[in-house]
Amino acid sequence: MLKIEGLRASYGAIEALKGVDVEIYEGEIVTLIGANGAGKSTLLMSMCGKPKPSAGRITFEGQDITGLPTHQIMRLGIAQSPEGRRIFARMTVLENLKMGAVVTDPRFFDEDLGRVYKMFPRLEERQNQRGGTLSGGEQQMLAIARALMSRPRLLLLDEPSLGLAPLIVRQIFQVIREINATQRVTVFLVEQNAYHALKLAHRGYVLASGKVQLGGTSAELLGNEEVRAAYLEGAH
Repeated sequence: MLKIEGLRASYGAIEALKGVDVEIYEGEIVTLIGANGAGKSTLLMSMCGKPKPSAGRITFEGQDITGLPTHQIMRLGIAQSPEGRRIFARMTVLENLKMGAVVTDPRFFDEDLGRVYKMFPRLEERQNQRGGTLSGGEQQMLAIARALMSRPRLLLLDEPSLGLAPLIVRQIFQVIREINATQRVTVFLVEQNAYHALKLAHRGYVLASGKVQLGGTSAELLGNEEVRAAYLEGAH
């Protein structure tokens, strides 16, 4: 479904990605783990068109999307729930969800709204409440639901567990599993909580200093001594 080859991207003089290669197959959950500053969020943002790669290639369902404007990439069936949620704080929950649906056929809106409300009942209860007044967990639910309103085939999730209580994290990860299993949405998950991410995903990659250092099945990475020492000890 998605192939990234030799991707390089920079912020000014700082090269954040130094030749990244990643493959994602339809129907998978693939996770990308790594320390702060490894380049994880930059990779997701480059996939969405900003920053534009300085070298390399991104192919989605056989189409070269390298350097395409963000709105064109979204219309192809890719959606992102960004790090830090970045909902529209002054808009209501319902208005945020409408923003997520702007790239889809309006005929599907009620059906899609019902689906995300079933997945996140709290959002239906809060639908007329401003996004900025929601709790952190509710805002994360809204960010994911807003992305789902665009009917994506590939969902990019950037640190969905960041700053959330353990109970809410478990709920969020269960929803990600449900999205993948029942809606057949392919998921690319960037996550610092490496243990839970690898338990959820089918495969994973380890990113360090802008390069992929390791890749394999989740079981292989969970059993890798280097991965355990660097990212897993004490996490669970």
